[in-house]
Amino acid sequence: MESKSLAVVEAPSTILNVEPIDIGPGSSEKDPTTKLRKKALTSVYLKHFETAPDGKTRKCKFCGQSYSIATATGNLGKHLSNRHPGYDITVNVASPAPQSVTVVKKLQPKPHVKGPQLELDHLNWLLVKWLILASLPPSTLDEHWLLNSFKFLNPTVKLWPEDKFQSVLCEVFRSMQEDVRVLVDQISSKVSITLDFWTSYEQLLYMSVTCQWIDENWSFQKLLLDICHISSPCGAAEVSHALLKVLKIYNIENRVLCCTHDNTPIALHACHTLKEDMDSQKMSPFYYLPCAAHTLNSVINDGLSSTKSIISKIREFVLKMNTSFEISQDFLQCCNAYQEGTWKFPLDASPRWSGNYQMLDIARKAGKSLETIVRKYDELLGSRVLLNNVEKNAVNIMHAFLEPFYKTINDICTNKVLTIGLVLFFMDHISETIAACRDSRHSPDWLKSAADEMATKARSYNDQMCNSFTYMTAILDPRIKVELIPESLNSENHLEEARSHFIRNYSTSHFPSISGSYAAHELEDGGSVSFAEEIARKKRKASMSSATDELTQYLSEPPAPIQTDVLEWWKVTNARYPRLSSMARDFLAAQPTALAPEDLFCSKGDEIDKQRFLTPYESTQALHCVKSWMQSGFKLKYKSTEIDYERLMELAAESSMAGSDKKQKS
Repeated sequence: MESKSLAVVEAPSTILNVEPIDIGPGSSEKDPTTKLRKKALTSVYLKHFETAPDGKTRKCKFCGQSYSIATATGNLGKHLSNRHPGYDITVNVASPAPQSVTVVKKLQPKPHVKGPQLELDHLNWLLVKWLILASLPPSTLDEHWLLNSFKFLNPTVKLWPEDKFQSVLCEVFRSMQEDVRVLVDQISSKVSITLDFWTSYEQLLYMSVTCQWIDENWSFQKLLLDICHISSPCGAAEVSHALLKVLKIYNIENRVLCCTHDNTPIALHACHTLKEDMDSQKMSPFYYLPCAAHTLNSVINDGLSSTKSIISKIREFVLKMNTSFEISQDFLQCCNAYQEGTWKFPLDASPRWSGNYQMLDIARKAGKSLETIVRKYDELLGSRVLLNNVEKNAVNIMHAFLEPFYKTINDICTNKVLTIGLVLFFMDHISETIAACRDSRHSPDWLKSAADEMATKARSYNDQMCNSFTYMTAILDPRIKVELIPESLNSENHLEEARSHFIRNYSTSHFPSISGSYAAHELEDGGSVSFAEEIARKKRKASMSSATDELTQYLSEPPAPIQTDVLEWWKVTNARYPRLSSMARDFLAAQPTALAPEDLFCSKGDEIDKQRFLTPYESTQALHCVKSWMQSGFKLKYKSTEIDYERLMELAAESSMAGSDKKQKS
C-alpha cells in the first residue's frame, strides 16, 4: 500500500471533559478577619481580582498576575480579555471567602466547522516530534505544570495521556523500521556494522547496531539498524544472539563483511562467537576489529593520569569564568594586554579529551591572565586554584607531549571518510611518539611511567589489527597502499593472501562454471573434461590474469596525496579497475571506529550519554531509533501515513495570525 502524506492522522473524537476549578484557599489566602484598608470598588472586573492584605496590589484569581492597586480597571479588563477569553461566561466567581468553592466550566456548543479539535491534535503530533528530537520519554508530558502552561495559553487544550504517546511512538517505530528494512534490502554491495554498548539508569545493558556501506555513486552511507536490550546475564551468547537477530531482520547476515566493536570484553567475545557460528555454517567471510577511537582515548587517559589533579584545578577556574560575564570579560582584557591569544566563551570544560586539552592549553598559553584573575577574585575563586611552579612545569611538559595527539584527533574527527588505512597510519605515528618519549633522557620519570602504560595499550591494538583483512583494506586506500602501511603489518604473506582473496572473490564471480551433469559423469569415470568445461577454464584463466594485472598495476602506482577524497578517487578510476573497484567498495565501508570520533572525544558525547542513560526501558528502542532515522532523512510515519510537519507548522502559524487579527478587531 502506497504511503500517504497527511498533516493530521487522527483527531480527538470527544469534546473536552468538564473539569472543576478550585478557587478557594488556593486562590485566596486572605484571613477573613483581616480588614481591607481601602473600600472595594464595584467595577465588574474587580470580582476576578483579589486585593492583597497590605492593600497595595491586586492579584488575578485565574493566573496570579499582580497589578498595582492604582491600576485602572479598564486595564484589568484588558488583562482578562487577552489572557482569559470567556472569563465572564466560563466561571461565576464569588466574593473572596474562607471556604473552598468548586465551580464547573460551562462549555459553549462547538459548531461543526474548522475549530480547535484539529488544532489540538496538531499540537499532540508536534509534541511527538519534540519528544523524539529531544530524546525525552512520553512520561515528560505527564508533568502537571507543563499541562497548566498549555492551558494558560489555551484553556481548551487536552494532551494525549502518557500511554497514548507511548503507543503512538511504538507504532511510528514499527512503520519506519519497515522503510529502513526496504532500503537496506536494496543495497547491492557488502555492508559493515559497528556496535556500541551502554548501561541505563535502570542498570540495563543496551547495544546499538549501525550499518555502513558505499552506494553505486561512491557515497558513504550510514544507518542505525536497531537498539537492542541485552537480556541477563548479559554474556557473549546473549549479545551474539541479539546481533544475529538484527542481521536476520534486515536480511544481511550473508552480506556483512566486518564488525567494529567498542573494545569491551563482552563485545569482543560476542564477535568471536558470531564468527565461529558463521564459519561453521560456511557463510561468507566475517571479520571483526577493535575501535581505534576507544583505544586512543584509553591511551590518552593513561597519559593524563599524572596531571589529573592539576587539570581539575584549572577546570574549577574555567567553570567559574563560564558562569560569570564579569570575570570572563576581565580575563579577555588580560589576555589582550599580555598578548596571550583570543579565547571564545564558554570555554570547553568537558571531562572528555577536548575539555582536558583545553585546560592544559589555557594554563600553558594564558598563564599570566589566569593568575591575575584568580588574585583579583580571590574571595570568589580562592587561591587554591593557583598553580605552583611544579604544577606549571608539569602543564608545559604534558601540553608539549600531547600536541601530536591533539593534531591526530583533530584530523580523525574532521576527516570526511575515515578509512582503516588512514587510522593505521595515524596510530603508527602515535606509537612512535610514545616510544620517543620513553627513550628521551629529557622526559621526567612520571611521564616515562605513563608512557609505558600508553605503549602497552597501543601495542595491544596493533596486535589485534595485524591480519590479512586490515592489510587488504589498507592497501585499497589509494593514499596508503603498501608504502604507508605500518611495518608490523606489511608482509609478503599478507600481500599473497590479498591477491588470493581478490582472485577468488572478485575475478571469477562473473564466469561461473557451465559444466553439466554429463561432464561431471565423465570426470567421475576418469574421462576427459568436456569441451564446454575447457572453454570455461580458459575464460577463468584469462579473467585471473586480467584481475592480477589490475591489482599489480594499482599497487605499482605511487600513493595519492593524503588530502585526496578516497571515494571520489575510486569513482573516477572505476573504469580502469572494474574488479578491484568492486572489492574497494566492499572493504572501504569497514569502519576503524565503533562510533563517530567526535562523539567520544568532544563535549557532544556528554549530551548523548546523558540522553541514553536517562531513557527508560519502554522508550529506549523506539525513541533513539526514530530520532536517528529522522536525522538520516526518513519521514516520520504512522502506519501508512507520513506526518507532514511542514504543513502542521503552517497551520499553527495561520491559527496564530488569525487569533491576533481577532484580538485587534475586538
